[in-house]
Amino acid sequence: MQVLYKSTRGKGETVTASMAILKGLSEDGGLFVPTEIPKLDVPVEKLAQMTYQETAYEVMSRFLTDFTEDELKNCIANAYDEKFDTKEIAPLHEADGEYFLELFHGATIAFKDMALSILPHLMTTAARKNQVSNDIVILTATSGDTGKAALAGFADVPGTKIIVFYPKHGVSPIQEKQMVTQKGDNTYVVGITGNFDDAQTAVKKMFNDRELSAELNEAGFQFSSANSINIGRLVPQIVYYVYAYSRLVGNGTVKAGEKINVVVPTGNFGNILAAYYAKQMGLPINKLICASNENKVLFDFFRTGTYDRKRDFILTTSPSMDILISSNLERLIYRLTGEDAQKCAELMQALSDGGEYTITEDMKKGLADFYGNYCSEEETKEAIHATYKSSDYVIDPHTAVAAGVYKKYLADTDDHTPTVIASTASPYKFTRSVMDAVAENTEDMDDFALADRLSEISGVKMPKAVEEIRTAPVLHDTVVDAPDMPDTVKKILGIK
Repeated sequence: MQVLYKSTRGKGETVTASMAILKGLSEDGGLFVPTEIPKLDVPVEKLAQMTYQETAYEVMSRFLTDFTEDELKNCIANAYDEKFDTKEIAPLHEADGEYFLELFHGATIAFKDMALSILPHLMTTAARKNQVSNDIVILTATSGDTGKAALAGFADVPGTKIIVFYPKHGVSPIQEKQMVTQKGDNTYVVGITGNFDDAQTAVKKMFNDRELSAELNEAGFQFSSANSINIGRLVPQIVYYVYAYSRLVGNGTVKAGEKINVVVPTGNFGNILAAYYAKQMGLPINKLICASNENKVLFDFFRTGTYDRKRDFILTTSPSMDILISSNLERLIYRLTGEDAQKCAELMQALSDGGEYTITEDMKKGLADFYGNYCSEEETKEAIHATYKSSDYVIDPHTAVAAGVYKKYLADTDDHTPTVIASTASPYKFTRSVMDAVAENTEDMDDFALADRLSEISGVKMPKAVEEIRTAPVLHDTVVDAPDMPDTVKKILGIK
């Protein structure tokens, strides 16, 4: 079965998977979605015997149908190799009766590595398939983790350049140091004086600026995206939910066909959307538990049916979730409209013009798969402390938001279905917040001293990603205002 892709705001025109990956965003501003969700037609018992790489092929080949077997297996082999510090790639860790799916064993110690390790290979393969002669310019806004993972993935990849914009005062010190020390002749990192939503909005505008596209094309460039709006980011994320379920079957925790719950800390809605797609494929997921921090725009949406970004932007200890415009939610909205692209476009226009939209009562019924809640900063700190105290297991603030919300879900529902919690970043990426929660007298220590202390108390070796940046020189120090981002891109590319 061939799976094609169409825009959430389009007139039904379709493109191949490789073209959707190359474009990143549709010309009409919509996001690419599959014309149908393929079924996972491999018995779970068989999946339980497979490696992560073999599972990745079974899942991704169902979505990326214009890639040959050799092409896709080559992309997978190049992505999931010794860059990860465990052969399992995404191991499950049982703590306090829950199963933490550790998605932070890649080069930049965050879950974005799971997809951004393979995206450069998918993209360069897609370019060859479509006879693209332009250099591909990866244009990305980051709230902390996507940026470094994309930079690491695309560094020195021939035929590409990558430009990452991040909020100068909206990421952790470790996150910033990871980005500004990035090597590679084709890598560019730019801080902006606004927040993540300002950066993401400006990036989307550049994608939709036809005049700018024409200027780029004349100079031998074309934009693509490494953000989770790119379907090439989303499809690899589906894999690890299938893999987690197969491990639970393999170790006897659940029988094949028995349901699990999945808890995902989310801001941009991409990671939980991947779990939703896994459920649509046939993975036995009971409830998708959407965990927000104090920027609880998604919690309010699930509660009321109104998405309202008109609120104060709060800087929290889980900065990758400090987002008020959850771009990937559009893909869910599109399904809730019954794949009515015009209705979806109207709702997105309302969000752009007036800062909010409200879905219909019928559409609300489609949210039954989800449960939403949020954790305050104090509750996040308490979740880190409680998990460490009860299980001698250290989690980062994003994972703590998920763990805290899961406790609220249990209190609300008394549903004790076996549960997987997406653990999206290493605690070493957020040492100050973590150590504040699990140790005393850490106020005067810098981030690297805190990392040393964390290694002592957790017994977990410090990741290479942190050790490497301890003494690495800063290579990127440009900071601009959000409105100046297009001129900055042109300057980087040498376009006058």
